[in-house]
Amino acid sequence: MRGRPDSPPREHVISISTPLPPAVGAPRALTDVYGPGVAVCARPAVTAGNRHRNTVDALSARPIAVAGDTTVICSAGGTDPALLAQLRDGGLPVGDDLRDFRDEAGFAARVAEAMADGLPISMEYPHPTALCPDERVVKTAHLVGYLNNKATISTFVAPRFHARRSVVTRADLDEAAPAEKSWVLKAATNDAHGGSLDVYLHEAGDQVAFPAFTDLLGEFVIEEYLYLARNWGVQLYVGPDAVARLLAVTEQRVDDTGVYVGGRFGLVSAPPADLLAECLAITQRAADVGYRGLCSLDCAETLDGQLVMLDLNFRITSGSIPLLALQSVRPDALDGYAESLKLTAAAPLADLLAHVRPALNAGGVLITSGHDTTRTDNPVVLSTLQLLVFGDDPDDVTARRSALELTR
Repeated sequence: MRGRPDSPPREHVISISTPLPPAVGAPRALTDVYGPGVAVCARPAVTAGNRHRNTVDALSARPIAVAGDTTVICSAGGTDPALLAQLRDGGLPVGDDLRDFRDEAGFAARVAEAMADGLPISMEYPHPTALCPDERVVKTAHLVGYLNNKATISTFVAPRFHARRSVVTRADLDEAAPAEKSWVLKAATNDAHGGSLDVYLHEAGDQVAFPAFTDLLGEFVIEEYLYLARNWGVQLYVGPDAVARLLAVTEQRVDDTGVYVGGRFGLVSAPPADLLAECLAITQRAADVGYRGLCSLDCAETLDGQLVMLDLNFRITSGSIPLLALQSVRPDALDGYAESLKLTAAAPLADLLAHVRPALNAGGVLITSGHDTTRTDNPVVLSTLQLLVFGDDPDDVTARRSALELTR
């Protein structure tokens, strides 16, 4: 999440000298990651005033397409019959035990139901222990919150890969974040919610407009603004055996403000071996204190050659779902090129599905998740589709992805 020039040419081989624990068959569904008999809940806690309601519900629906035999607690916005049929038609291992909910009471009831069925729950985001006690979870809320807290990254990352950052209070924020300098502001909280909702980038000379989260929290991270040559999302996972394994390396696409808008998969430029080894070591450190599941570590090389760890995302992310999807239906596509994107519309999901139908029929496009607020009690009408465009020609993949984004 930084300013960056055009990406350098992508290389065709990821070659590393550091041995990595081999996966026993590349994971294709959540069951391959978490093991049998687990319920996954990828919904962040709803904040005061129901802020970001659509985001938290849509996040809960992302694992549906790759759930397989794993139980998923998810918003009913992601279980539209036409959407599920499209996912299945694409060959994806759609979950066969989807515990969907329409509102907050329904969400709590579904969590209670899963616990009553004896299923340990993998909460991908922190939730109160009153909702889900520590003894009923795969990883505790405290651990998940601590691992994802922007202020604790130095605890798990070797010093040589640190970016310059400091933790400041709200009272000191104005002085620590002057308009004449470039900087990155991050929320320092255990209540991680994803969706790029807790990061704000400022370029020198622009007007400072602190985001809403600065009114809710007491501490923040101020980080140096870096200009990046390469920007990776290293996808890893920890299975029930507590061993960290590499899933794949992806590249991150960011918009003009530095916010993540999608990923590149398949034949991407390789991180230096020592940076990739550090990603594996970080994940193993997390595994050693109890973490299980998928994670994505954001790292980069700056224009002056510095290697830095930017963010630790210990949860299911928008990088891991497309990889599992491709591994399920088109593993050969990982020997080519793929780019992910998100489409949104203030309309029913049927309209978005109709919009992408020609591209789906033409081939080389896969829907990986979707959400429709009209299937919940959310009064805001908004539909979302996550898609993956793949092929052998990187320029063609980019052109088709751009065409879908421009015509939405």
